[in-house]
Amino acid sequence: FDPRHFQGTHCYGFPRTGPHRLRFLLESVKDLRETLKKKGSSLVVRKGKPEDVVRDLITQLGSVSAVAFHEEVREI
Repeated sequence: FDPRHFQGTHCYGFPRTGPHRLRFLLESVKDLRETLKKKGSSLVVRKGKPEDVVRDLITQLGSVSAVAFHEEVREI
């Protein structure tokens, strides 16, 4: 979870992630984790800036051959 997603927007100061969206996200991640566990896999969840968290995970894991990501589309 990127803490920047829980701060106000640049234009109007409204929360990017309000309480209802946060609850939905947490429930979705919990469900995904449970589904993956049933299939013999797992889910790593971290809080922090992705550029830091991913670097730290790669360092911890040691042998990472690829990293895939997507960039959030922002309206101008």
